[in-house]
Amino acid sequence: NNICYLEDGQSDRNLLLRHGLVCYAERWSNLIPFLSKRYRIFAPDLIGYGQSDKPSVDYTPEVFTKFVFDFIEALEIKKTFMIGTSLGGQIVAECAATQSPIIEKIILISPAGIMRKSTPTLDAYTMAALYPNRDSVKNAYQMMIGPSKQVSEISIERFVNNMSRPNAKMVFLSTLLGLKNAPDIFERLSKINIPTLVIWGKEDKLIPFEYAHQFVSSIKDSKLVAMEGCGHSPYVEDPEKLADTISKFLSKGL
Repeated sequence: NNICYLEDGQSDRNLLLRHGLVCYAERWSNLIPFLSKRYRIFAPDLIGYGQSDKPSVDYTPEVFTKFVFDFIEALEIKKTFMIGTSLGGQIVAECAATQSPIIEKIILISPAGIMRKSTPTLDAYTMAALYPNRDSVKNAYQMMIGPSKQVSEISIERFVNNMSRPNAKMVFLSTLLGLKNAPDIFERLSKINIPTLVIWGKEDKLIPFEYAHQFVSSIKDSKLVAMEGCGHSPYVEDPEKLADTISKFLSKGL
């Protein structure tokens, strides 16, 4: 399969970024400039998403986990840090639960996997994915970041373009079914044996902050940082503060 990815930075310390549901690598573009001074960044479009191939498979957490390790192997990465947001956070947690020696530390930003009921913001996001037009996407993004912040036109345009690609909706629906039918994540969270930082926007309306403590209490060596004034996408809303938190944790732990 052909995989599209962004790469930046000259460091010998690798950092893999995993985006969320109905998303793409460019969603990290506000954050990457702050991190690429210290790390070599790899940010792929997950298989099925963005400009990567969309094969007709069941898009289960296992498929995404295998994709991550195949990607690492293809780039001959021997050691790496990993960051994942939302669905990407769940995937990174699944990868860490394998106890692979390749992964040094992980950071989970508002990870999915624990919330079993929908929220109005998730409903709006689902509608935007199935009926991608400027109004539906702007409404979903506005609900994600709150009424006082500006939604960028380029992010709306990218979302519409990506969800208008052949098979994009099939992948999205398959991913939703794969998540719905996935076994409970708690057992695998308890297998994570590397330092873990969980970051959650205090104002998150997509996966509310109330789920943060459950996630953290399931992982042995983990810490929680609440991002004040941020919703579901702190890498878009406050990338400088987020990058500072990430760098502190990866260099020495908080």
